[in-house]
Amino acid sequence: MKQDKSTWVKVRKLFQDIHLWLGLAGGIVVFIVCLTGTIYVYNTELIEWASPELYKVSEKQDSKKSIDQLVAQVEKESGATVNSVSIPADPSKTYILNVKRKESDKNAGTVLFVNPYTGKIQGSNLDEGKMKTFMGQMFSLHRWLLLDKIETPIIKGVENLQLGRYITGTATILFVIGCITGMVIWFPNRVRSWRQGLKVRMQGNWKRTNHDLHNTLAFYSLIFLLVMGLTGLQWSFEWYRTGLQKTLGTYKGKPAKKTDEKGKSSTGENNKVEEEPGELLALSTIVLLADKELNYNGNLRISFPSENSKTFAVSKTKTGYFAPAASDRLSIHPATGEVTQKDIFRSKPFNERVAGNIKALHVGNVFGGFSKLLYFITCLIATSLPVTGTIIWINKLKKRRKFRNRNILILQNSPAVV
Repeated sequence: MKQDKSTWVKVRKLFQDIHLWLGLAGGIVVFIVCLTGTIYVYNTELIEWASPELYKVSEKQDSKKSIDQLVAQVEKESGATVNSVSIPADPSKTYILNVKRKESDKNAGTVLFVNPYTGKIQGSNLDEGKMKTFMGQMFSLHRWLLLDKIETPIIKGVENLQLGRYITGTATILFVIGCITGMVIWFPNRVRSWRQGLKVRMQGNWKRTNHDLHNTLAFYSLIFLLVMGLTGLQWSFEWYRTGLQKTLGTYKGKPAKKTDEKGKSSTGENNKVEEEPGELLALSTIVLLADKELNYNGNLRISFPSENSKTFAVSKTKTGYFAPAASDRLSIHPATGEVTQKDIFRSKPFNERVAGNIKALHVGNVFGGFSKLLYFITCLIATSLPVTGTIIWINKLKKRRKFRNRNILILQNSPAVV
C-alpha cells in the first residue's frame, strides 16, 4: 500500500512538472490568444454596435419594398451588379447586398447596407469604421500574432503568416496538454474532498485564493477549453486538419483537376455549367419558395446565378438566444422554381454535423447568444490561467528559497559535530 502511494506521488510529481514547464513555455502566447479570443467572441455584436448607421434602419415606413425593387434601385444608384442579398429576420436591420463592380471602380465598397423600406444605401463596408479595424487587428493577433503585418520574412523560406500559425498552434498544443495534465493533478487529490475542490475560498490568505482560482475555475471550464483548443488547431496545421477530417469520416482529399472540351482546367462540381435557364423568376418568388421549404423565422441569404452555378443558392439560419448556428441550404432552378437540392443540417449524420460546426464550436456560436456567453466566460478564465499559474509558481519558488535559507541559518548556528 505504501509502495502504491509512493508510486502515485512520483507520477503526480511528473505530471506537475510537465504542467508547470509547458505552462511557462507557452504562457505568454496562450495569454495573448485567449485574451483576443475573449474579445472576438462578440465580434459581430461589437461591430454592429459601433456602426448603427449601417446596420440599423434609419428611416422606417409601414411596409418594405420588394426585393426586386431594392435590387433594381441599388444597381441603378451604385452602377454595380448585385450578386447576393442577405435578408435579416429582424425588421429593424438593413439588408446586406454584395455587389460586383467594374475593375476601374476599386475605391468603392463591395458590400452595401440598404434600407429595405426606402431602398436608400446607408453605407458600404468601407464605412464600418474603427471598430471593424480593431476587430481585424484582434483577429490577426489571435491567429498570427500580427506577424502577417510584417512584410520582410523573419525566417528565410517561411512566410510570416505561416510562422504565426506555427507559434500559436504550438502554444495551443501545450495548452491542451496542460489542461489534461492539470485534470490528472486535480482529480485524485480532490476525490475525497471534492466540495473543497469545487469552490473558491475568498477569505483568508490571498495565495490560497489565487490557487483556488487557478484550479477550480480551470476544472469548471475544462470541457470548453479542450473543445476550443482541439478545434483551433485545424487552422494552424494542415496535418491536424486532415487527421481531424479523417477521424470524423468527412475527408475528401484535394479535388483532381479536370480538363473540359475547351481545354480549360476545373477542380470540382461547382465549375460545372448547365445550359442557360432562360428567363429568371422574380426574386420575391425565390424568397417565397425558400420560406415555404424552410418554414421558420430566420436570416435568409440568396446568391444569384453565376457563371459557375446556374441556380439560386439559398441558405437560412434560425434566430434566437438558443438558436443553432448551422444553416439549411437550397438550390433553386431560376426559371422553373424547382428545388434541385435540399440540404437540411439536422438531417445530416452526426459526424457531418460536427464537421460542419467546427468553426462554430471554436468561436462559441453553436447555440446563439447562450453559447457565446459561456465561451466569453470560459475565455476570460483561460486568459487568467497563465497569470494565476505563474503566481503559484513564483510563490512556490519564494517558499522554497525561504525554507532553504532557514535551513542554512540553522546549520550555521548549530554547534559543530565532533
